[in-house]
Amino acid sequence: MTQPRSVRDADVEGRRVLVRADLNVPLEEGRVADDTRIRAALPTLRLLLERGASEVVVCSHLDRPKGPDPAFAIAPVAERLRELLGANGRVRVLENTRFDPRETANDPGLAQELAAQADLYVNDAFGSAHRAHASTEGVAHLLAAYAGLLLERELQQLGRLLDQPERPFVAVVGGAKVEDKIGVLRSLAARADIVLVGGKMAEEIRAHPVDVAVELPTDIVAAAAFEPDAEARVTAAAEVPEGWLGLDIGPETREAYAKQIATARTVFWNGPMGVFEWPRFAEGTHAVARAVAEADAHTVVGGGDSVRALEEAGLADKIDWVSTGGGASLELLEGKELPGVSAIPAA
Repeated sequence: MTQPRSVRDADVEGRRVLVRADLNVPLEEGRVADDTRIRAALPTLRLLLERGASEVVVCSHLDRPKGPDPAFAIAPVAERLRELLGANGRVRVLENTRFDPRETANDPGLAQELAAQADLYVNDAFGSAHRAHASTEGVAHLLAAYAGLLLERELQQLGRLLDQPERPFVAVVGGAKVEDKIGVLRSLAARADIVLVGGKMAEEIRAHPVDVAVELPTDIVAAAAFEPDAEARVTAAAEVPEGWLGLDIGPETREAYAKQIATARTVFWNGPMGVFEWPRFAEGTHAVARAVAEADAHTVVGGGDSVRALEEAGLADKIDWVSTGGGASLELLEGKELPGVSAIPAA
């Protein structure tokens, strides 16, 4: 995989630097509820300050507002960033980029307005690198552009899955919609030794087979309704009662998947095995989380739900690389070009 040139090689002393970070974090009652992504942005910002940048201008989107919305103002995020970074008059955080409709339209005018505030540009927002927006792609053509440390590391870690991964390579894919992941399923099936599928996706593939060699659950936890307290029981995957729903993989499948993962030297996991937000249907996802964490392998986990499951189980620190990008990591593994990356000159 071709790597973009790195911020490590940028001459920033005495210069203004525009940094596109991924500060899209959850808020609760006007405060940051989880600062993981803010912390992930710190190494690049610290590097720029240590190397004498005269000003670091940080921009990011926050959620998906349709225009200016006080509920998604960047102020609480900027406050938390300053707390973690330390008070520094050389750091300025711009308002939520998605308050301006020109952002998602990749409008040249907005790109020029952003570029006018800096002498060079650093993209460190891997989670948004698959989107051709003004702050992720447009501005990169107007200023000398570099990859931030996080973006660089994401590409290196995910690139290991594409470029001669150590075998056996086991991929675990879950989630709701097969159409969203059929491309990455094909790509992984061509590279991995086995692809284990769970969640709603497994049901869809069973009902409408795809041209991809995958392993599906043999048993599931079926429920009479899509409710956290619905009547539920373990049943063979092919014998779900009429009108019932599969909300988790069953104990037989959990054990089989864990054994497959235990044999691996490389593991990639994206997507839950069921409705893990409800405790009665979380054991399949937690079983996979434990198996990946315990594997004697190079482990990579991407996707918000998978990462959340790891964090809830206290296992995130046992994973070699926890990706900050869900959609971006899937598109990269599918073999697609990421606009935010391709806009940066190669190293």
